[in-house]
Amino acid sequence: MLIGYMRVSKADGSQTLDLQRDALIAAGVVADHVYQDHASGKRDDRPGLEACLKALRDGDTLVAWKLDRLGRDLRHLVNLVHNLTGRGVGLKVLAGQGAQIDTTTANGRLVFGIFAALAEFERELIVERTRAGLASARARGRHGGRPFKMTAAKLRLAQAAMGQPGTKVGALCAELGITRQTLYRHVDPKGLLRPDGEKLLGSRSLAARSSVTPVPEYAPGLPPT
Repeated sequence: MLIGYMRVSKADGSQTLDLQRDALIAAGVVADHVYQDHASGKRDDRPGLEACLKALRDGDTLVAWKLDRLGRDLRHLVNLVHNLTGRGVGLKVLAGQGAQIDTTTANGRLVFGIFAALAEFERELIVERTRAGLASARARGRHGGRPFKMTAAKLRLAQAAMGQPGTKVGALCAELGITRQTLYRHVDPKGLLRPDGEKLLGSRSLAARSSVTPVPEYAPGLPPT
């Protein structure tokens, strides 16, 4: 059975589905077996596409006017077709750049194999660029990830407070904006530094020392050297 899918990005009436519907029916799709969406292709929540995919059975063929009617990007398309192939469902594209894709034929599977290879190549390029960017940032002293909630100033306050017998840990954590796990990772119940706390204060002290510009010494009554 042939099942069609069509989509336009806007639902304000400025775009119509007539051209796609005519092409699908001319390709042999029965009008009752056509699903549609008025939504951007970048959206994951497309009820028409979801219903269309659920309706497909082993031996069916999904027919689309163009590739961009189906997927958000090349990788999404590749994953979609792999999923359909695993279910025994074919894909046929009628127009556009993917017009030669028909996974029910040997030539169509070959063309789609090229698309899949390009998607894999794109993934590898993204990973490579990401790693290179992170390495470059680390070389310049910049590190990614979320900022630490425990700061040197908070840690010193926590040290002083934990050394007091009447300190309530819950109230202290709420005041500092940290969790108990974060607190106890840096200080013990007596306020003594733990390895993470020593590392935090040590790195801050090292940064402070490295940022201080030494002042030349000179004796009274003599010009500075």
